[in-house]
Amino acid sequence: MIVLGIESSCDETAAAIVNDKREILGESLLSQEEHKTFGGVVPEIAARAHLEHIDEIIELCVKRAGIKLEDIDAIAASSGPGLIGGVVVGVMAGKALALALNKPFVAVNHLEGHALAARLTSDVKYPYLLLLVSGGHCQILVVKDVGEYERLGTTIDDAAGEAFDKVAKMLGLGYPGGPMIEKMAAVGNPDRFVLPRPLIGSGDCNLSFSGLKTAVRKIIESYSEDGNIEHAIMRKREAADICAAFQVAATDCLTRKLAKAITYFKQNYPEGKDLVVSGGVAANTFLRGKLKELADKNGLEFSAPPVRFCTDNGVMIAWAGLERFAKGYTNDLDFKPRPRWPLDSNAPKAAGAGGVKA
Repeated sequence: MIVLGIESSCDETAAAIVNDKREILGESLLSQEEHKTFGGVVPEIAARAHLEHIDEIIELCVKRAGIKLEDIDAIAASSGPGLIGGVVVGVMAGKALALALNKPFVAVNHLEGHALAARLTSDVKYPYLLLLVSGGHCQILVVKDVGEYERLGTTIDDAAGEAFDKVAKMLGLGYPGGPMIEKMAAVGNPDRFVLPRPLIGSGDCNLSFSGLKTAVRKIIESYSEDGNIEHAIMRKREAADICAAFQVAATDCLTRKLAKAITYFKQNYPEGKDLVVSGGVAANTFLRGKLKELADKNGLEFSAPPVRFCTDNGVMIAWAGLERFAKGYTNDLDFKPRPRWPLDSNAPKAAGAGGVKA
């Protein structure tokens, strides 16, 4: 079984081809550089860039796979959530190929791509506990099967990756901010500045990063004579210490809430053996280390996709598409792209509701 996956939900135009032997036959990816000037993704620019490059990205992927389009068994596309202009480009490209080749079309929830990515590269079995942390999403879920999720917690405001990017922007470190903060934090003193751990004492598994981000802003503003963050002047040492303190605080928030989730998971899913992290923030090695310690402490196996598969890519969409297709889940060509699509509502739909079980 061979599936082509297309990803265009944000600022990565990507395609990949995988098979049911967990082999990546071919992949191609283009990261849009246009957004760095603006310190974040501009939706209109992203959509135009996807439209300009999607055909060549798919063509290059197929060429690298060394197969013909006719050899592909199904076409999968990231169909939401995401920036709707980009999502539409990828979905329409996938539908066009499916129609032209007379192949099934599989609409993939972008978050499910992240959620299942570790199953491609590691021996992760259902059910497992998942921390999904990216620029737009932050959730703790039990992954019971393809399309079957129980959400235990989510952010009530900013996502973790969003907070990383905004802190980096305040410090003038550029975009994307996560890698720059991790680099600076490696030489910083995390104990120099005291930062809050929002919601840390709540009894649930929900998260909050807005207050943490605001606390960082106030520290930066203190280095300005007039309280204007744009006039703040600090040495590289201060910036590194802020990065280190922020990274530790954000990781502490995640691991403490995940510890609560582990207790629930072990009680209600005793057959589950794995703790998985995925999403762009999962590339952070400091966070990975702390999660590995948490998993070991609780007798769970820790897994994460390779760093290059943590950020948006076509491989995760192709693999999620293959898992759905293997279950017989395909979609009609009138499937509508979704700017919002909660992962825990991703169960296969009845015919006429956007999906059909073949």
